[in-house]
Amino acid sequence: MTAGSSPHFRTCPLCEATCGLQVEVADGVVTRIRGDLDDVFSKGYLCPKGSTLKALHDDPDRIRTPLHKVDGEFRPISWSEALALLDERLRPIVVEHGPDSVGVYSGNPWSHNYETIIYTSMLYGAVGKNRFAAATVDQRPREIVSSVHFGVRTAFPVPDIDRTDLLVLLGSDPIESNGSLATAPDWPGRMAAIRERGGRVIVIDPRRSKTADVADEHIPLVPGTDAALLAGVANVLFADGLVAPGATGEHVDGLAEAAAALAPFTPESVAPWCGVAASRIRSLAHEIAAAPSAAVHGRLGTCLQDLATLSAWLLDVVNIATGNLDRPGGVMFARPAALGLNTSGRPGVGAGSDYGLVRSRVRDLPGAFQQLPAVCMAEEIETPGEGQVRALITIAGNPVLSVPDGARLARALDSLDFIVAVDIYLNETTRHADLILPAPSALQRSHYDVAYYQFSVRNIANYSPPILPLAADEVPEWRTLLAITGILQGQGRDVDVDAMDDGLAALFAQVAVADEHGPVHGRGAGELLDALHPLRGPERILDLALRTGPYGDAFGTRPGGLSLALLRDHPHGIDLGALVPRIPEMLRTPTGRIDLATPAFVGDLDRLRQRLTEPHPPLVLIGRRHLRSNNSWQHNITTLVKGKERCTLLVHPDDAARRGLLNGNRAVVTSAVASLVVPVEVTDRMLPGVVSLPHGWGHDLPGTALTVASAHAGVNANLLAGTDAVDPLSGNPHLNGVPVELTPAPPSEEEQP
Repeated sequence: MTAGSSPHFRTCPLCEATCGLQVEVADGVVTRIRGDLDDVFSKGYLCPKGSTLKALHDDPDRIRTPLHKVDGEFRPISWSEALALLDERLRPIVVEHGPDSVGVYSGNPWSHNYETIIYTSMLYGAVGKNRFAAATVDQRPREIVSSVHFGVRTAFPVPDIDRTDLLVLLGSDPIESNGSLATAPDWPGRMAAIRERGGRVIVIDPRRSKTADVADEHIPLVPGTDAALLAGVANVLFADGLVAPGATGEHVDGLAEAAAALAPFTPESVAPWCGVAASRIRSLAHEIAAAPSAAVHGRLGTCLQDLATLSAWLLDVVNIATGNLDRPGGVMFARPAALGLNTSGRPGVGAGSDYGLVRSRVRDLPGAFQQLPAVCMAEEIETPGEGQVRALITIAGNPVLSVPDGARLARALDSLDFIVAVDIYLNETTRHADLILPAPSALQRSHYDVAYYQFSVRNIANYSPPILPLAADEVPEWRTLLAITGILQGQGRDVDVDAMDDGLAALFAQVAVADEHGPVHGRGAGELLDALHPLRGPERILDLALRTGPYGDAFGTRPGGLSLALLRDHPHGIDLGALVPRIPEMLRTPTGRIDLATPAFVGDLDRLRQRLTEPHPPLVLIGRRHLRSNNSWQHNITTLVKGKERCTLLVHPDDAARRGLLNGNRAVVTSAVASLVVPVEVTDRMLPGVVSLPHGWGHDLPGTALTVASAHAGVNANLLAGTDAVDPLSGNPHLNGVPVELTPAPPSEEEQP
């Protein structure tokens, strides 16, 4: 430890791995960040991103005071002036045009901040149906299938990687991404442990990723054909008598209907389209069925394609048919300590999914979980009529880079009457705002992983208090969200944020005491609130949730149970144990059962059948992840972007030779909607006919204030994807398998003789 410094411990909030950090502070300045060796989950593991929290906090480009755009230029204003501007500009839009006229977009960092998760619920209540989120260009197909099968959107069947005998990964690169929808630190170590105990890892991906490098086998397949491969595997399971659903099968309906629907999809019928030999599909099915335990897990590559929801359905079919759903070593369900969507209410029965109950105005795409697909944003802004979006609130989001055809969205944003952004940067999206309201840095706020503990590979609870204080003119993000909400509701610029917070806490308490199956049923809400004093804000609600959760102290009736005070006394976290079987207790479907014969999912096999008759384009584009990158918002940190250029186009040698491309040269990549000029990296890691660009880049737009990112701009791969190509069941866009053409770029001025 540095002389004169004191250690602080917290969970890294930058990705899903939730690694523990030891942060050393001397005289109010962070001097060092390293992995926390005593963290109960990560045990010292740390990726390059975690050590950059100091750089994020100190970044001179980080916004620290409200900014108001006047005549195209941003100028700092006070918080009182900012609230007055909101009341003057935003509230009249709601009054004149109704709540649907104000849209909300939340970005990826939103889900890493329990303040925004809790308090956006209040904001949603003040606007209409035009709510959008980064999840709708990412995991929405998996969420929809989980909500229908299990009754809860976050009931993700996570691979029990610490006990499995066979891990099969489709479209997933956890060595680079740190894992996704399967929260776990140190994927490299955990995957190595599978092999050390005699297990196997199989990676199915068009690219030989770093995860494939450490696997026992890499199976390349044509992008967008995961559903075909899984259908072939499921077909073999049914046809060869390998189905053994085990104890979970007692709670499953529709298995026979699924078998009948999948009967036509033999390995021989799907092999030519997915590019995997029929014999390998057949043997893969037998290997999954024969393994003592197996976990088949699909991630981003399975979600960003034409048949994304069908792929998620088929993942559940395969895991259920082989008895690997909800058993150790298979795919299991976390039991989160706080705010778990499948730990309250009546065990086994719930309200079910809201999938499709709300649909977009222009294209009639299905919504889910109070959100519409983000691919609808531009058209909902551009198209006149009742319900047209006329104002937008963004929270930690950069949709100009994150959604398809961001150039169109940028034009649409310029047509809005008012935009307010809650963000730390003047980026490619917030440059369009009329008002930017800054958020504190991660080191200035408390942290609890409300979202990611809901799909953790181990049950963990870890609370992190703030490490650095707020400056006199800095405002906690939860107070900002409540202020916006109150102004939208007509409370005026002098909105009483504390009263709103009291009201939200009271609502949480009332729900807890009204839950007939909860530990505080029948007690007074006021009694609980008195016991939480003097806590306020997110800590008060977190303490309430912990104490009334599955491990909580129930406000004294379960001595030794969890509370915020107990977590404060355990700065390295509390290990709540390995995952345990939870079906039927965790189900929240109306019937209390899992229905595999949902018509929307089974019916989508007709589209798969049609796709099998269609030829593939000669060349398609896919994305990729990198350990030092996190979507679009960490490229302004020098230590993360320095070194070899990473925004390159990976091209197979055969494809490069056919088009006259050399390694290091530039090429023009053209899709149906855009063209980009990119540097070429020739590599045999790619399947022939497939090229790859990472997402999140494209920091060359005017009007931003991202000094480092602009110097490492890269290109925005999502410009090549149109908004029309979506999975119709989820509205998720096709960001993988985009048809493209590739030609040598003309020499730049610097390259000309």
